[in-house]
Amino acid sequence: RPIKTALLKGRANYLCLSRLESYLGVRPGHTSVDIREIEAIRRWAKSTSTGEIAEATDVSEHSVHWAQATSTKENCLGSECPQYADCFLVKARNRAREADVVIVNHHLLWADWALRNDGFGELLPESDAIVIDEAHQFLEAASQFLGTSLTSRQLIDLSEDIALARFKEAPDVVDLLDEAERLERLVFDLRIAMGDSIRKDAWDVLEGHESIHQALGSLKDQLLHLESLLAQYLIRGKATEACHKRTQEMLARFDQFLELAKADHIRWFETRKKGFSLNQTPLDVAEEFSRMRASRSVAWIFTSATLSVSGKFEHFMRQLGIEDATCRAWDSPFDYPTHCRLYLPQEMPDPSDSQYNARFIQAILPVLECSEGRAFVLFTSHSALAYAAQTLPRWCDYPLFVQGTQPKSHLLEAFRQSGNGVLLGTATFWEGVDVPGDALSCVIIDRLPFAAPNDPVLEARLNHLKKQGMNPFMHYQVPAAIIALKQGIGRLIRDDEDRGLLAIMDPRLYTKPYGKRFLAALPVMPIVRNLDGMKDFFSKIDENQ
Repeated sequence: RPIKTALLKGRANYLCLSRLESYLGVRPGHTSVDIREIEAIRRWAKSTSTGEIAEATDVSEHSVHWAQATSTKENCLGSECPQYADCFLVKARNRAREADVVIVNHHLLWADWALRNDGFGELLPESDAIVIDEAHQFLEAASQFLGTSLTSRQLIDLSEDIALARFKEAPDVVDLLDEAERLERLVFDLRIAMGDSIRKDAWDVLEGHESIHQALGSLKDQLLHLESLLAQYLIRGKATEACHKRTQEMLARFDQFLELAKADHIRWFETRKKGFSLNQTPLDVAEEFSRMRASRSVAWIFTSATLSVSGKFEHFMRQLGIEDATCRAWDSPFDYPTHCRLYLPQEMPDPSDSQYNARFIQAILPVLECSEGRAFVLFTSHSALAYAAQTLPRWCDYPLFVQGTQPKSHLLEAFRQSGNGVLLGTATFWEGVDVPGDALSCVIIDRLPFAAPNDPVLEARLNHLKKQGMNPFMHYQVPAAIIALKQGIGRLIRDDEDRGLLAIMDPRLYTKPYGKRFLAALPVMPIVRNLDGMKDFFSKIDENQ
């Protein structure tokens, strides 16, 4: 029957007319590239009917100038904005309220819950059913949203917006500009105090350092000073008022992070080349999801190609605190026994071996020869990907496509068009990528995709399970790795006509007891252990084409 549908995205995906007018390109010091991007955004803004920035193909989605032309929850003026009547985000939300079916991502669903829970309204209309696709990702989205984060980017954006608010509404107040610039300097001082390396670790490892203590204290004092200074000029205009409110919110996040960690949360930090984030993440989202479910009388449907482990759903249900549910699993509609082979090489060292990456490159060369390129090589770490990207060109004559050298969509299209390419990718290419047909006839996986053991959130969750008397490796790490592996192998067979070879180079599949659990979770397909079996399979594929 006829239905009305709507696609609703987060606010960062929509052009903000107010910020376009007041902030885009206002600051001096732009390069010729900056000027071209700014002008391209302005030209597109005159023609768009939806304001969705994905339409602006002349400007990269990663351009720094989108931050000046879109809003955040912190800097949005809401109903007090002079452009409110023409706001693209408001129009998109209104269309969603009038629709029969609304499509959103996981983060927006959690954002809606946060608003409802705080008594500030809602983002999404009432519904009869909520269908969560790619449900294996739902827990991670919840962890991100239910936690708190204070980033260098948020603080620098605040500094820049204070400077622009002063330029627009209080040009006579020189102190505002000086103090905003001082805030930005102190943000960089804290980044320097956190060390040169790029890392992700528990906050405990930095908390006791005197240089960190001093940098944090100076930064907090500056926020307090700015909050007091801005309070004196609220009458000057809405931009100044909004900056004052954001400064208060930053102080609240600061205090929340610096307080002693809650028993059910983990405090951690991440440093990038020039930036950082201070994070507090819940160890368990089951209780919060139970509250969300109890607040709404709707049907919940979770679906994913990788939701179960060996046909069982306990791992997923336990993480979300679901005690009673109707569970169903269907076999793949594709003919894996006829159309696919699983290659398990016989003489690979353990992945902990220092020579593993070099042996991996040598081991996949004959595989690529058999498949004549047409392969994804999927890695579990960026360091292994970087090694392969540097080493493989010496030995491989097929066109190479390396994650990060082009936007993802361009890289995939170039791979498809090549006909015999080899694409090297990490997590972003393990799922959500569709290359049906002959262009992809082989997927090679370097290691079983166990999460990095030094991840502070994972480490805290494993300790939490251990305290409950559970075996964290078997109850959490193995099931999570099985689900990730199933996502990776799902890139190979995408329709009824596809044929291909899956090569898993990690010998732990047959040398470790838990390897049987991985194999049992894979689609049933014949296993080949040598190059002759692989060559025979590909020759039969070529005969049938």
